[in-house]
Amino acid sequence: MTELIGITVWVAHYLTTHTAFVAQRVKLAPVMKKIRQGLVPVALIAAGFAPYTQAHSMPGPALPGSNVEERGMIREVPNDGISLDEAVRMAEAQYHARVVRTDVQDEDGRKVYVLKLLSDGGRVITVRIDAATGRMR
Repeated sequence: MTELIGITVWVAHYLTTHTAFVAQRVKLAPVMKKIRQGLVPVALIAAGFAPYTQAHSMPGPALPGSNVEERGMIREVPNDGISLDEAVRMAEAQYHARVVRTDVQDEDGRKVYVLKLLSDGGRVITVRIDAATGRMR
């Protein structure tokens, strides 16, 4: 890709310096037309190869048995759902109340946060939030 850009720059430089000498004898419009006719296709071809070169410069998956180490790769972290702090923020925002007590329970093998909230009017609200999905009940 850089070679193609370098060639494009060289061609543009050559044509512009060459036209400086020719401009004394020839009108500038036909010369500029030739420059556009030469540079536009080269620029379009260069732009067409950009995704191809970018895709091939990225590392692919390591094959089994290869000694290639994956460096700088983003590893997928398993999503364990939402934390208790996130559940508290969600409940307080939803009900416009303050969480005064939290509890974590196991219901049929699923972790559930049980939150007690106190509203400004003194009302107590109990909210159950599934830790895996963040679904409020």
